[in-house]
Amino acid sequence: MATPSARRWSYSEFARLPDDGNRYEVIGGELYVTPAPGTRHQLLVTRLGHILSGFVEEHRLGWVIVSPVDVLFAEGDYVEPDLVFVRRERKGIISDRGIEAAPDLVVEVLSESTSKTDRGVKRERYTHFGVPQYWIVDPEERTVEIYQLTQDPVRSSVARETMTAHLIPGGPALTIDLAELFKGFD
Repeated sequence: MATPSARRWSYSEFARLPDDGNRYEVIGGELYVTPAPGTRHQLLVTRLGHILSGFVEEHRLGWVIVSPVDVLFAEGDYVEPDLVFVRRERKGIISDRGIEAAPDLVVEVLSESTSKTDRGVKRERYTHFGVPQYWIVDPEERTVEIYQLTQDPVRSSVARETMTAHLIPGGPALTIDLAELFKGFD
């Protein structure tokens, strides 16, 4: 389970945290520490990363980056999503430190230790910082929750069999067969 600490962290403090296999994130100025993801989680991240990368490369849309990569938001939030997409026109937000602004897509694959944080405070912060799309992949339910930043301010839907998404407005449609995505996760 992700547990927040009780004090605020600067980026320089965050950058000095140990590389010990745990996942460290600062959300709302508080440090969250979660254990390294399990094999099932990582297999699903790899599979989805392969699907997204192939689509993005085929259409020359930008870059898909699989964790570990830090996303550095203003206000002292530093997170490590499972996958991010940054469109070509925004290449400048990619640095050696990580992604230095809101990516165009953030994907989190749920695990027992991250479910509450991914669905709660992280979803709220991604909306706050203007992430246009946020997907929550639920391996237990075999669904993808899709949150899109709109004027509402957020439109949400749940894909159960097939999902179709536009990574950039007006761009080509990506269709994912969820039975194939979750194949072998019985």
